[in-house]
Amino acid sequence: MKADIHPDYHMIKVVMTDGTEYMTRSTWGAEGETMNLEIDPKSHPAWTGGNQQMLDRGGRLSKFKKRFEGLSM
Repeated sequence: MKADIHPDYHMIKVVMTDGTEYMTRSTWGAEGETMNLEIDPKSHPAWTGGNQQMLDRGGRLSKFKKRFEGLSM
């Protein structure tokens, strides 16, 4: 391996949105710094299955249907 090309891994503290804290190794910041998360798996809709609705208000699907509405096979 080449010398001095790899990032410096060090221990940081991560604080989740609910106050949970844990120590991990990272290249972010400096040794001993604290990373406060604004979004994490406990609060983000992608993980919690939030109230997302799939609506197409004149978007891609509508444009596709309009473009090919007269095509028949």
